[in-house]
Amino acid sequence: MKDLYRALTCFSLLGLSAVSFADTVEAGRELEDNDIRALKEWIDTKRQVSLKEIGGNLSLSGEVRTEFQSSWEESDGSSLRGRGDDLLPSRAYDVEFNLLLDYRTERTWASIKLEFDDDAGIFNGTLNKIALERAYWGVRLVEGDTYTFDIETGRRAMLTVFDSRVQFGSFFDGILFRYDHSFEKVGDFYIHAGPFVINERKDHYGYIGETGLLNIAGTGIYSKFSLIAWNTKQYSEDFITDRFRFLNTQLTAGYRFRIESIRKIALFYSAFLWNFAAERLPVSDNKRANWAVYAGYSMGQLLKQWDWAFDVNYQIVAAQALPDFDCSGISIGNADSSGFYTKKITPIGGEGASTPPTAAGATNYHGFQLRFDLLLTNKIDMQHVYIQSWTLDSDIGPRRSFIQYELEFIYTW
Repeated sequence: MKDLYRALTCFSLLGLSAVSFADTVEAGRELEDNDIRALKEWIDTKRQVSLKEIGGNLSLSGEVRTEFQSSWEESDGSSLRGRGDDLLPSRAYDVEFNLLLDYRTERTWASIKLEFDDDAGIFNGTLNKIALERAYWGVRLVEGDTYTFDIETGRRAMLTVFDSRVQFGSFFDGILFRYDHSFEKVGDFYIHAGPFVINERKDHYGYIGETGLLNIAGTGIYSKFSLIAWNTKQYSEDFITDRFRFLNTQLTAGYRFRIESIRKIALFYSAFLWNFAAERLPVSDNKRANWAVYAGYSMGQLLKQWDWAFDVNYQIVAAQALPDFDCSGISIGNADSSGFYTKKITPIGGEGASTPPTAAGATNYHGFQLRFDLLLTNKIDMQHVYIQSWTLDSDIGPRRSFIQYELEFIYTW
């Protein structure tokens, strides 16, 4: 209870400090030096206490990745990859390092992930691509015999919390409420939901939630239902409002089982997505192209040397099924970073509105992905990924096609 009390007290102090800061700035007054000094001194005292003194468990891990990609992409008969400063290379090499820190006490925890992902090369290589991919802390408020209720706040990838093969490619910067309940003869039930920041300068926030029942009646069958609302803000430009015209539901079902003859875990899975907020617009050929579906099969686990695993899935994603900046699926290349509603995916205005012939982005495709992993040692994974996709509706935007092969070696410690 002592850790819970400290965590809640810290959260309250930081929340009150934020409100006080906003009110002070709005009134045109400066923060007093002693307020800043008091907060700094409090933080410094935490640095002077050893892990042994405060207790808890600290884990440190990392990944070193080397990656090779060979890609081919066309749009209306023109190649979007190749040689030249105005094109992405058809062959690319990356080096990546991920540092992961996790700290846990009896009722509180914190998790951090720093990613260093750079292009290889003496003249075209990069040295400064650093991203804070994960930084959040949590507290357990209720713990029963068969149920728990937790609150977590901070940043993490949506895909680490919510399940999809086509959406949830964005960051979740917000507050997550987690309720988990195990029923002995029914299955494992959960609800995970919360608000997140989309654009703080425009006071734009989204809402997301997922509920599911896992291992139903001990059969290995599971079902999940998710809802995400992006359409919570009206912008002065209609084409920017269209970028967030998404109220998506997704129904996912799967069957996990063990193949005794080869001692491998296997999984069949499928999902259907529907965007209720889509409208018939000129860029979508006056259609409501607002759905997506995928299905796949996985087998194997990576636990020790020479273990293997593979996954194959097929995806169909209509043009208005999901935001182009939230795509987590195989996509269709999009080497020119075009948007469906805007000329470019970033910034928020995307350099103006798209036209019906140029509306591209990361959606309006169908295709498949093959992935195979082999543990060469207990720490080195060799991963092969092959992707191929094509335009789904040729009446919407340019006709595109995309092929990519990726070979990656992942060393974990």
